[in-house]
Amino acid sequence: MHYLDNILFAIILGLGIGYFTLNVKKIIRNINLGRDVNRSDNPSLRWKNMALIALGQSKMVRRPIAGFLHINEYVGFVIINIEVLEIVIDGLFGTHRIFSFLGIVYDILIGSFEILAALVLVAVIIFLARRNVIRLKRFIHSDLKGWPKSDANYILYFEVVLMSLFLIMNGADYHLQHVNGGFMDFHEAGSFPISQYISVLFDGVSNNFVYMMERGAWWLHITGILIFLNYLYFSKHLHILLAFPNTYYADLNPKGKFDNLESVTNEVKLMLDPNADPFAAPAPDASAVPAKFGASDVQDLNWVQLLNAYTCTECGRCTSSCPANITGKKLSPRKIMMDTRDRLEEVGRNMDANKGIFVDDGKTLLNDYITPEELWACTSCNACVEECPVNISPLSIIMDMRRYLVMEQSAAPMSLNAMMTNIENNGAPWQYNQQDRLNWKNENN
Repeated sequence: MHYLDNILFAIILGLGIGYFTLNVKKIIRNINLGRDVNRSDNPSLRWKNMALIALGQSKMVRRPIAGFLHINEYVGFVIINIEVLEIVIDGLFGTHRIFSFLGIVYDILIGSFEILAALVLVAVIIFLARRNVIRLKRFIHSDLKGWPKSDANYILYFEVVLMSLFLIMNGADYHLQHVNGGFMDFHEAGSFPISQYISVLFDGVSNNFVYMMERGAWWLHITGILIFLNYLYFSKHLHILLAFPNTYYADLNPKGKFDNLESVTNEVKLMLDPNADPFAAPAPDASAVPAKFGASDVQDLNWVQLLNAYTCTECGRCTSSCPANITGKKLSPRKIMMDTRDRLEEVGRNMDANKGIFVDDGKTLLNDYITPEELWACTSCNACVEECPVNISPLSIIMDMRRYLVMEQSAAPMSLNAMMTNIENNGAPWQYNQQDRLNWKNENN
């Protein structure tokens, strides 16, 4: 009978990991649709950022209450799942607590897991209350309705169930370990500071029933973990995995420094060079003129920006700190990232349906998902970039799409067009002749 259980477990494990692997390949393919960008500079600083921001959660604690609760939930959920390795081995080979030979170290580990599980339950209940009872403003924002709002709650419910099953499994295990020297192969192993109190519920209950409870909780717990693993692809919880590469590949330039199009820079240099022949053919190694200036769809963005979109936690810190949004403008940096991810997923499904080739669907990220009104509401203050706990830059996407509007469609607002015309004609943003620039000095004297 044990062999059948082991075989069934191996099949479930293989299906779960296999489906997850297929989805990971889709994510990698979709991210690689973006333009190439070099983020290999300064590896020591990149590793430091990843260690402090992704692993150390340094930007989370800027909002202390949410930061402390998130660190507690993050550390607890990750460390508790170390026990998944033991569960997998036990499931494949029919053993019971295979790592119990570690003795006191094992006792400390299991005891720590249980305390963390209880703390995770407390944190998750508080998070549920913040979203659904207190209803913090950034969790009831207009861009967080429908699936995004439900998704956040589903994740929290999932964690409540998984942590509860973990403690019930351990409580039944503890009970069976102490029944007349151990029921069946349940030898004494581990320390259970929380679930030993749950085991009291099994007093007076038949050992066979407790055994069924333990096995049921064991199967539901490991199956739930595999379901949760595959749910990540459809959820904002992808940041559990992608926060690490996202912080590593984040832009290290000072905030506010924008990149230049190399082809445009070369053209300007040519115009400023008195010895250059404007009619000469470009050198063979000169940068080719890009097919498009700026970005109108996800394929025009670079791969780090697409990684940003998949990493977005939808926490809303960016939107809650955005001055444009605070003053009632339509712009929401969180929506920019969610829209980018939604469009990227749509492009991916298009490719899946057409043998890996994208067939024009008549849609673009610009206009169909993100409107010019949203883009021009941005003040480029970098508040959203500064606030993001995993170093996402909505501003870089906004600026690339603005660049497209200006350079490809000449669709800048009238005030901006006037300013650019004045700079071109007068060398200044104001509509004054260059010779009249210092008139203000004479007036003040």
